[in-house]
Amino acid sequence: MTAQQTMRFMSDNTASACPEMLEALAAANHGLEVAYGDDPWTQRLDAALGAFFGAPVRAFALATGTAANALALATLTPPYGAIFAHHEAHIACDECGAPAFYSGGAQLMLLEGAHAKLSAETLAAALDGHPVSVHTVQPAAVSVSQATELGTAYRPQELTELCKVAHAHGLKVHMDGARFANALTFLDCHPADVTWRAGVDVLSFGATKNGAFAAEAVVFFDTNLVRDFELRRKRAGHLLSKSRFVSAQLLAYLENDLWRRNATRANGFAQRIGAAAGARLIAPVEANEVFVRLGAEGKRTLRTAGFEFYDWGAERSGLARLVTAWNQETTHVEALCSALEALPKL
Repeated sequence: MTAQQTMRFMSDNTASACPEMLEALAAANHGLEVAYGDDPWTQRLDAALGAFFGAPVRAFALATGTAANALALATLTPPYGAIFAHHEAHIACDECGAPAFYSGGAQLMLLEGAHAKLSAETLAAALDGHPVSVHTVQPAAVSVSQATELGTAYRPQELTELCKVAHAHGLKVHMDGARFANALTFLDCHPADVTWRAGVDVLSFGATKNGAFAAEAVVFFDTNLVRDFELRRKRAGHLLSKSRFVSAQLLAYLENDLWRRNATRANGFAQRIGAAAGARLIAPVEANEVFVRLGAEGKRTLRTAGFEFYDWGAERSGLARLVTAWNQETTHVEALCSALEALPKL
């Protein structure tokens, strides 16, 4: 292993599409098919995702996670509404104000929580302390990430308690599931246990980070919300004319158990890296992300050795994020583990 070789742990977005996804695209790439979601592949999405979650659903194919999150939240939240989320949520830090843009002005109300999780107690305190009058934004939705932005997973009971508080105050619950498969693989529970059965109303179901070419879905467990979403999606320019190519990927992802296979491999690599990091970990490793305290010297050492990764927060914090993908090279993982173990002890 040479120091010049690049070993990339920046993001699972850097991964290639898995072969089965390319095969699904090729299989859909023939003949003339009806456009705008009336094709056979897209028409099967509701049934496929309904079988996966064990409940009737309405599902809509999209190309990006930002569009999925923002359009789902816009469906739940009026322009004068408030969306409660963790201050490290992707919708708060990495979507360029998309929820506010697509909703016409909804405001994010950002809360604290250990390991990027919201608790039922924190949400209840925030809602109880939020005055509701004609002068204020109106509480409308809660958004949680599964897995979170620190790579942790909400347990079913945590979500149940959180959703109970939200619904008691008249709020809908959205889940950002960009890494849903990774969280589900770690939790080893039924998909229903951390979605509709816990009280989630709508899910942004991601596949792009876990082996798809570009494939996301918005899954409604509360199907009364669907009509407004359909119109918002069209108005926003996200009704894909050739949606069969996104839907074909999602069907392959679900029906061939690719979600589990790919997530299991990525999660396993993250567990090995987390074990090597030891006391440098700043959050439990429960998906395919590892957050570590390296310090300035530790970062330089790893980067000089050919490892690529993102700083987490301000560069001076000394924190870093290491992400594994479904197609990560085993030799690169082994090299990173050795490099971490060789760093001076904290």
